[in-house]
Amino acid sequence: MSQPDLIHLPLSALSISKLNMRHGRKAPDVSDILPSIREKGIRQTLLVRREGDGFGIVAGRRRFFALQQIAKESGSDPLVPCAVMTEGDAASAIEASIIENVARLPATEMEQYTAFRQLHDGGRTVEEIAGFFGVTELNVRRVLALAALSAPIRKLYAEEEIDRETVRALTLATPAQQADWLKLWNSETERAPMGRACRAWITGGSAITTDKALFDLAGYTGAVTADLFGEAAVFADAAAFWEAQGAVITQRIEAYRQRGWTHVILMERGAYFQRWDYVHTTRKQGGKVIVEQRHDGTVTFHEGWLKAAEARKSRTATASGEAAPETETRPEMSGPMADYIGLHRHAAAQASLIRHPAIALRLMAAHSLCGSALWNVRLHSPGAVKEATQASVEACAAAAELGAARDSVEALFEALGTPVPRRSGDAYQLCETFAALLAMSDAELMQVMALAMAETLESGGPAVEAVLHACDTDPAEFWKPDDAFFDLLRDKRVIGAFIADAASPEAARDVEGATTKAQKAQLAAALVARETSLARAWTPGWMQVPPSRHFSGAASPPADAWDRIAGLFETDGTERSGAKPSTCEATAA
Repeated sequence: MSQPDLIHLPLSALSISKLNMRHGRKAPDVSDILPSIREKGIRQTLLVRREGDGFGIVAGRRRFFALQQIAKESGSDPLVPCAVMTEGDAASAIEASIIENVARLPATEMEQYTAFRQLHDGGRTVEEIAGFFGVTELNVRRVLALAALSAPIRKLYAEEEIDRETVRALTLATPAQQADWLKLWNSETERAPMGRACRAWITGGSAITTDKALFDLAGYTGAVTADLFGEAAVFADAAAFWEAQGAVITQRIEAYRQRGWTHVILMERGAYFQRWDYVHTTRKQGGKVIVEQRHDGTVTFHEGWLKAAEARKSRTATASGEAAPETETRPEMSGPMADYIGLHRHAAAQASLIRHPAIALRLMAAHSLCGSALWNVRLHSPGAVKEATQASVEACAAAAELGAARDSVEALFEALGTPVPRRSGDAYQLCETFAALLAMSDAELMQVMALAMAETLESGGPAVEAVLHACDTDPAEFWKPDDAFFDLLRDKRVIGAFIADAASPEAARDVEGATTKAQKAQLAAALVARETSLARAWTPGWMQVPPSRHFSGAASPPADAWDRIAGLFETDGTERSGAKPSTCEATAA
């Protein structure tokens, strides 16, 4: 930064610069510095720059607000000692503002984004920004990746309405996906996925809608499925879609090369273009075209990007007068030869897995954790009708146990120096997870698989009933009637049946003509008395294993689900699942 001029300026000529890190924020609390400034005045100059007809304060915002309060009390317009920067030194102004603000109060990630973006737009490189803050270049790129988010989503993050994990997931979303997520966020009847569920929502879908096609649908001969209104058409055959899509991608790649783009990189299907790993540059400076293919059919052509390491190497070579090294060499195999070799290696790998079941089991676990082009495993994302139901489930003992298991599994991966698996469909991450699982013991593997299965178990179906039966679960260990349960309990007939079961038929008859509120109060009292006298919690038939109805012939989803599969587990009153646990199960226990 060039040496500033030191002058005194009237307070009325000053305002907060737009380059100030906290421009636009509400007035700060200055009660701690106000007495000192009243008594002794300003001892540290304000850093300002010319802006329009006045001067913008780059550093010294709190002192400015304290002086304004004093001026209001005295009715004066005091002269303020200021250091005036040159008008063109915007990047240094931003740095000065950051130094003052961060030294006093650590910046939020969105504040960092604003500062990083301003410095970057002002000509500072990622390396310079990283060195200035004492952080890694990757950290700077990840913060700058927030630029991929739409303004409404950045606003939600700045206001701490959504968490970091959700924002990280949304940086992977296409603009259309971000718009769809915002619709869910603003919906009064639906819930927007958050955290891990958000990442699964973005990366897990396998349905390919017709709007993703780069080719002319009129000439497409494959099957297309549409709803009754013809508004949501989906390709019925993914392989046929990708064959047609691939032909257009090949044509566009050839067109790029004819236009002078020497390097056009086709990413593996399902791999994500992580913007923070790249530097944007021109074609003449070696920039490449990166073609990203997502499992949902979206294809994006990213023009003019280089890996950060390649960009540094190119700049170093240019500075030393050397020719920039070639980043690619001619392939040694033709397409058909690569296909031939690849399929034979695939066949050998398949046979090898048959010979090594333990390794196959670990690879299967890696696929369930990360996903692939052929595996579409999604986290269970509960969508409760009532918010109180969602809150009740999140606060129950079962959710706490699942959370503890998740922490334990994450610790296993972190101990091996491996990132916690995420369902992204990325082949490298799949292999990274597979390598970590190979290093784990059988007991640790079973712990990982148990969590993976628990997180992907679909709710509201026979599978839940089968698990509860096979595990001989006691629901009372995880659940007891809470406020949400009583609030949803509206049928007087059912409440009466509960009172008869929990207390006695006579008690139920005594309140038969009472209001629903009175009946609920009677049931609550009966449950307290029962637990006190019998030291045993009551559960309705709906929460027992197996579940039962309180009224013969009445629809009851848990009981209906069990009725469908009961014959698979019970024969003439004898349980099929009474066999001893397998070796793996015993090891996990």
